[in-house]
Amino acid sequence: MQIPIFPLNTVLFPGGILPLRIFETRYMDMTRDCMKQGSEFGVSLIREGREVGTPAIPMIIGCTAGIIDWDMEQLGVLNIRTEGRRRFRLLSSAPNSQGLLIGDVEFLADDPGAPVPVEHAECVKILRSIVEKHGAEVLPQPHRFDDSAWVSYRLSEIMPMPSAGKQKLLEVDDHVDRLEILQRLIARASKG
Repeated sequence: MQIPIFPLNTVLFPGGILPLRIFETRYMDMTRDCMKQGSEFGVSLIREGREVGTPAIPMIIGCTAGIIDWDMEQLGVLNIRTEGRRRFRLLSSAPNSQGLLIGDVEFLADDPGAPVPVEHAECVKILRSIVEKHGAEVLPQPHRFDDSAWVSYRLSEIMPMPSAGKQKLLEVDDHVDRLEILQRLIARASKG
């Protein structure tokens, strides 16, 4: 399947919310087309290059984004709010005539969310305390604290770590494996 690719200096996870300010023509056109067609675009962490200007080289694993809200408070600047949908593997990409990367992708199967194993209850406890302290600003409803996929993705996106670490977590196929990695990172941070 072919989708437009938006290389960014951030990692988007399924179910995550990503606000974006769109001002480059190629991305304005992409956003317009996605809104018209109800389609998604791919978000991939930048491996080489910059967000603005010539097309950056994206990481191979990314996540599609669906537009859930938009406004244009300032002429020429579109504010959109997106939600992460599906992880994908970028098989190949090439810029179109406007410099927008068009990627051939395959979607990665996501395990259905299984209950959070007892040995990872600490991950749920930490996530609950963050929600209690910061509320919907950090994690909008619905909260699914019993779902290993939801818990692992939400902790991955809010953990204080470099984007390269978040990318590695996005690439993990099994949610329980992701929780195991997160729990080790939390234990290491609490000791240090």
